[in-house]
Amino acid sequence: MTRRRLAVATAMAGALALSACGANEQPQGDAPASAARGGTLRVLTEGQTVNFDPAKSGSLAITSLGLVHRRLTAWHNKPGEQAVVVPDLADTGKTEDGGKTWTFTLQEGLKFNDGTPITAADVKWGVERSFAPAFSGGLGYHKQLLEGGADYRGPFEGAELKGVEAPDARTIRFHLVRPYGDWPWVVSTPAFAPVPKGKGAEPDYAEHPAASGPYQLAKYQKGVEARLTRNPSWDQRTDQVRAGLPDEVVFQLGQDASVVSQRLTADSGDDKSAFGASFVSAAQLAQLANNPSAKQRVVTSESGALAYLALNTAKAPLDNPKVREAFQYAVDKTSFQIASAGAAALAGETATTLITQGIVGREKFDLFPAPPAGDPEKAKQLLAEAGFPNGLQGLDFLVSKTNNGPEKAQSLQASLARAGIQSNIRTLDGDAYTEESSGAPEAKFDLTLASWQPDFPSANANIQPLFASSEIGGGGYNLSRYRDAEVDRLIGEAQATVDPVEAGKKWAALDKRILKDSPIVPLIYTRNSFLRGSKVANMFIADFPAYPNYLQVGLTP
Repeated sequence: MTRRRLAVATAMAGALALSACGANEQPQGDAPASAARGGTLRVLTEGQTVNFDPAKSGSLAITSLGLVHRRLTAWHNKPGEQAVVVPDLADTGKTEDGGKTWTFTLQEGLKFNDGTPITAADVKWGVERSFAPAFSGGLGYHKQLLEGGADYRGPFEGAELKGVEAPDARTIRFHLVRPYGDWPWVVSTPAFAPVPKGKGAEPDYAEHPAASGPYQLAKYQKGVEARLTRNPSWDQRTDQVRAGLPDEVVFQLGQDASVVSQRLTADSGDDKSAFGASFVSAAQLAQLANNPSAKQRVVTSESGALAYLALNTAKAPLDNPKVREAFQYAVDKTSFQIASAGAAALAGETATTLITQGIVGREKFDLFPAPPAGDPEKAKQLLAEAGFPNGLQGLDFLVSKTNNGPEKAQSLQASLARAGIQSNIRTLDGDAYTEESSGAPEAKFDLTLASWQPDFPSANANIQPLFASSEIGGGGYNLSRYRDAEVDRLIGEAQATVDPVEAGKKWAALDKRILKDSPIVPLIYTRNSFLRGSKVANMFIADFPAYPNYLQVGLTP
């Protein structure tokens, strides 16, 4: 994994989104059961842009980019089921040396939207293109894993990447620097979408990409719209994860979130065939509670990103594990829920594990059984045993100004104070917060708030980015500066395990092993809610991730 902050996992999951209004009284917001082929689906989004360049994208496999670009593998996800990797352009891969070399075979008859065949060389070129500095910014799990990747600068000057071979039109082989059992998940990320060999050098490739999915980009106007029309070369028979139901999908860009909520609540005209890409806020959900029609059109996740309090384990007195354990009992998670969503029932259930719902191998446990409101007396006892009978004073509590950060920090500050832990909240704007929290190897702060949702459905993506020592500083997300050689070794061992069931057991053991050290305090598994128009059908949110599966959404006749 690279040390960059992952776009989806941090930017999107950082917004603590909410369920409300009894949305869960009807499964998935009581969406229409039957979707038909045809019509124009509209996606209303706050963003001024939508990126269809796979090298620059952090899009989840089930959201916007997946409508235009297929990858080597894909995700099958449904409510009540753990997500599994499935074939897309190719099979799910084979390894004969314990996960260091992976070979994939493409399906026959695959074509780009202009009718030219999709070959293994095109996939290889797309992967190589993702290394070019001009096209950086996308998910980069593969960049340090592929042989030669550490020094590779892209294919535009004639150099090939040693770790990727395309010996014939349908075979692509990857040579990794170490065994890696989750490679079939990694090749579902955007960089493994095909780009016609020799193309894609132009900086505006995102505005006219070669399409392999059910749609092609027909029109793009920044801040206005991105219009997708049917790809005439896409064959439904080769694609088990995309329904391709609407005739067109239109992303309406630059939409104010409150206006989107008002439009979808009114449910008139074209907005009947639209849904909002942004989370529905607590204030909006409260308004929807009084509107029975709109209330039943709220689609809510069961769970979502892990919101947590990170403790700087490299700085005294938080370098003492018993001191950190006191925080597990001091924190009032109910108060945090209310600060996040206005009511405990709206924010998502309290968290006790690192691995999130819908991930293979997840075990539910609680190493620090305290009431949701905390146990300040137990926390005081632990502090006294650690040599701090008078508590802790003057802790620096760093928080981002975005996503209601100061209010949430204040709720934690108050509960910590009841346990004798005094802290001073320090707020920074987004970029400054990111630089201080994840930029430098050594951090000045004592405490900080964060949230995390993996980029693919593996406990690997829950654990490694947050707790491997390689992810300290340099843009990595080990905010607690947690460093444990044995944990690093066990992470490597789990990553090298090819069998997902066996790997899941190892990740679950790591979940408990790391939490025993208390580098973070899990707070809640945040819920996400989205609002749809009355004609939008088959809009569901699976157990993972906490976003609608765009690839299955259609319209009623």
